[in-house]
Amino acid sequence: MARAASAAWLASCLLATLALAACAGKPSRPACPAGQRCLELGNGSEPLTLDPHRSTGTWEDRIIGDLLMGLTQDAPDATTIPGMAERWETSPDGLVWTFHLRAAQWSDGVPVTADDFVFSLRRMMSPGVASEYAYLLYFIKNAEPVNENKLPVTALGVRAIDARTLEIRLEHPAPYLPELAKHTTMLPLPRHVVERWGDAWSQPGHFVGNGAYTLQAWRLGDYVRVVKNPRFYDAGKVCFDRIDYLPTTDAISAERRVARGELDINADIQSNRVQLVRRTMPAYVRTHPYLVVSYLAFNIHDPGLAHREARVALAMSIDRDFIAHKLLRGGQVPAVTMVPPYVANYAPAQPPAWAAWPLERRQAAARVLLRRIGYGPGHPLKIEIKHRNSPDPMLVMPAIQADWRAIGVDATLAQNEVQIAYQAYRMRDFQVADAGWVADFDDAMTWLGLERSDTGEQNYGDYRNPAYDALLNAADHEPDVRRRADDLRRAETLMLDDATIAPTYFGDNRNLVNPAITGWVDNAVDHHRGRWLCRK
Repeated sequence: MARAASAAWLASCLLATLALAACAGKPSRPACPAGQRCLELGNGSEPLTLDPHRSTGTWEDRIIGDLLMGLTQDAPDATTIPGMAERWETSPDGLVWTFHLRAAQWSDGVPVTADDFVFSLRRMMSPGVASEYAYLLYFIKNAEPVNENKLPVTALGVRAIDARTLEIRLEHPAPYLPELAKHTTMLPLPRHVVERWGDAWSQPGHFVGNGAYTLQAWRLGDYVRVVKNPRFYDAGKVCFDRIDYLPTTDAISAERRVARGELDINADIQSNRVQLVRRTMPAYVRTHPYLVVSYLAFNIHDPGLAHREARVALAMSIDRDFIAHKLLRGGQVPAVTMVPPYVANYAPAQPPAWAAWPLERRQAAARVLLRRIGYGPGHPLKIEIKHRNSPDPMLVMPAIQADWRAIGVDATLAQNEVQIAYQAYRMRDFQVADAGWVADFDDAMTWLGLERSDTGEQNYGDYRNPAYDALLNAADHEPDVRRRADDLRRAETLMLDDATIAPTYFGDNRNLVNPAITGWVDNAVDHHRGRWLCRK
């Protein structure tokens, strides 16, 4: 009840905010204080939260990544470099990691200590916080039973050896830990602030961070404003004094604002306009292969979708070539597997047999499958696709609707603001959900872990297969890279055969960047931290 009410409240607030913005006239660039450098960044969607334990979106990560710094951090090209930890070492069996912290302060002058990391990781795994990303840290000793309230948070395998030495004990080797250590799930929190303000700690006026910037203001529907943190350990090398992150769900409107100089950067270009914008604003267009997949999740609790035949019919009848090459035209690649083809230490899984068939054969086979379970012209399968209102889904979903109508499915569309859509997915309030997943770290597990039985809210379709879970568990405990990849491929093949998701395309990241901005380096995870950017 409370979560449904929360979604309704958010929807009403966003609609009211958009109405007010429409009445306010043409947007313009905010004044920058004399003698300062300011950056205006179109951020896609409005953030729901700046609490890293409750955030889930890339639009939130862009802000949080400038406010807080983990044990490691992103270099300009998004490779992993030391952050709060100057160095670290591991035990021979890979189960104990020791991080040595640099001398640093929170933005209020209090020292950053190993205890802040312990406090944050315990809070992250606390059942009371109910973080939907908690499963990502189940490799830490006792993390899963702590998160399930079977053990106290003090049993979590983390401890402060001293003020500047942190120890993390693991359930199984996790060689990707340094990369994951820069993710929102492992960021430190200022214990003294969170204990004073509770969940309100991340609001303007209370927020205290250890990153290059600190939170100054948040005007719903207008901007989130951060200012340079003078106590950041490397503040002397931070160029911009202020960054505004603006919600820009309308990519074409944002494109025009970049052209007018109102925005310096926008974190998207509408796919089917990339070639046009290359001609009109050639120096602004930045594209790069992206560790991301777009997919449809099927709610297996829905009576129509409980049949594997129905899910296979829907998955096989989508014209992915048309979507990627004729509709989007932004560099996307048709996808019939979940894991992108350029992930470290992984070769693509075996796709379903139908993937090699021409569209006509696939759609004919889909009609046969539907007839087999009782659907046909007089009794069509009725499906609603709940989708995001961001640019690419707005183009793609009508095409999928048409593909499904071609096989006799009565398909309708339900457009939702991005955050509202994802909240509905987490609550299983959908039949078919349009979703996308960007890598949390460069490893196949970041995608395959979504479909694990114990993943929780982010396993949108509630896929549960003990054999799949067993293969992922085997991969977790396999030290040999090639054998681990084999376990993961078998798991992905099994999951695709069960057809609880339908991958549609692998994406690229598309940004508009004023050529006067320096320090921007295109990369596969689309991370561009403010501390590295400047203006000519």
